[in-house]
Amino acid sequence: MSQKNSTKISVQNLNLHYGDNHALHGIDMDIHTNQITALIGPSGCGKSTFLRCLNRMNDLIKSVRIEGKVIIDNKNIYDKDVDEVAVRKRIGMVFQQPNPFPKSIYENVAYAPLKHGITQKGSTCDELVEKSLIQAGLWNEVKDKLSTPGTSLSGGQQQRLCIARTIAISPDVILMDEPTSALDPISTEKIEALMLELKQQYSIIIVTHNMQQAGRVADMTAFFHLGDLIEYAETETIFINPAKQKTEDYITGRYG
Repeated sequence: MSQKNSTKISVQNLNLHYGDNHALHGIDMDIHTNQITALIGPSGCGKSTFLRCLNRMNDLIKSVRIEGKVIIDNKNIYDKDVDEVAVRKRIGMVFQQPNPFPKSIYENVAYAPLKHGITQKGSTCDELVEKSLIQAGLWNEVKDKLSTPGTSLSGGQQQRLCIARTIAISPDVILMDEPTSALDPISTEKIEALMLELKQQYSIIIVTHNMQQAGRVADMTAFFHLGDLIEYAETETIFINPAKQKTEDYITGRYG
């Protein structure tokens, strides 16, 4: 069990300001290796903002100021000597709306590995594309049409293509910002099953509005409210026996 509970990401006293707005307040949490961690809470409570701190996506917003540490494998990703592009390579991101590139299915998966020099054109690249699509549960559906545009796929397939694109560069961590909110129930089920498979190899952090989804897939759940981390525990504890009244009120639907 020791491997299961080893810390992949240690967040220490993380504060984030958008201009004068103090959006995240002193967040402390350890995210475990090879587990799915769900971030839940009402809209505007800081879940997605927190998620984007983990791969420095908030750096792209001019007015943002971040204090505190996000330590991944003993290194603070906000240290001056850390290249944010390298951070985003190690920490993949899957967004709410599927966003395939306007390229072929093959090129969607091959683009970043070729760009980063992870693979070369030819059979090694072909193998990487196939392996990534297999891992994303999409290969059987697209293997005969790899040259067609990624945008021609259904919404659920597009999202799995985005997951294949993310895992093609072998990240350590996959961040998912409401990855199924734009999808139908059958596609959602496929993505959830896929997440459970992928956690054997990756640490996954998911923002979800769907509490049933958190209950189905997450090992650990963090409840955010108005920029505070109210409670963070094993998912079963959060849903069945939360320590804080505010958590219980949210879980039972008294607000949201």
